[in-house]
Amino acid sequence: MSSDPHLPAFIQSLPKTETHLHIEGALPWELLHQLEPARFPEPPESWADDFRFRSFAHFEDELLKMGLVWFTSPERYHEAAKLIFQRHVEQNVKYVETSFASGVVQFGGVNGEAIAEAIQAAAPEGLTVRVFMGIHRNGYTERSRAFLDRCMEWKYLDGIDLHGPEVLPLEDWTPRLWRRMVEGGKRVKAHAGEFGGAENVRQAIDQLGVRRVQHGVRAIEDPDLVRRLADEGVILDICPISNVKLGVVKSFAEHPLRKFLDAGVVCTVSTDDPVSFGNTLTGEYQLLAEEMGFTRLQLAEVARNGFLATARDAGVGEEYIRELDRIIAGEKARY
Repeated sequence: MSSDPHLPAFIQSLPKTETHLHIEGALPWELLHQLEPARFPEPPESWADDFRFRSFAHFEDELLKMGLVWFTSPERYHEAAKLIFQRHVEQNVKYVETSFASGVVQFGGVNGEAIAEAIQAAAPEGLTVRVFMGIHRNGYTERSRAFLDRCMEWKYLDGIDLHGPEVLPLEDWTPRLWRRMVEGGKRVKAHAGEFGGAENVRQAIDQLGVRRVQHGVRAIEDPDLVRRLADEGVILDICPISNVKLGVVKSFAEHPLRKFLDAGVVCTVSTDDPVSFGNTLTGEYQLLAEEMGFTRLQLAEVARNGFLATARDAGVGEEYIRELDRIIAGEKARY
């Protein structure tokens, strides 16, 4: 438990990235409350520190009850994104990767290309935003095939991400679509190793060719895979508060983030779904110090990982890497 009274100011001073953020799960609560105050009078119970979801299905059901009420048009995505990104700026975040759900296109009839453009247009000056479309493991259907086959042509879409319950098998269309996206110059990610085991992380790397795994914490169960992640530079975009509230790990003390970093695996830290967890990015960093024993030096190194591994690939971040290097050097000089 950290007793550093200056820790919040130090965390605020760090230029940061947010690389694992679901836009529907980041819905600002006040927008939902203003839209339907009688239905949503108070923030959800899941914001409490000791709250734990019963299952992924419980979490998904609660999230959909909120997100589907608001996200019904590109204009609604733009309005929410403007507020979301402004709060990133307030936390000294310089680079964001966010995904929207293909299900909103498939079942809600909202134009996916327009969603991507609306989110991109909400980015304020000084904040670089990359937009991904999250596709469920069983999301390639008669209703979605046409727009999924065309999405690599969308100007404002930076890439795709694999979403959905990991109990569902990887279907034959998935490697083909991921390969086509890469060939078309887009980026690819995959959720794996959260509720599914280490074998799902290996599958995402081998069959989908990803080098960005969302969560991936269950990879810790396979030492050979951990070594491979480090050797091949595969990045884990980890969300500690999400992992604990969803029961992926039992407690912050048992979270494998430190073990990954000690093994040389590049890890970033993000919030995942703030409207469900009641978290912020600065709160995630605070928790690393207070519950997981991270020093100020280690917090700066985690922040640097985000720019080194993700923002640099997007053509930004060099000045922030240099700034973090100065902070890291200063922290080392203290000891």
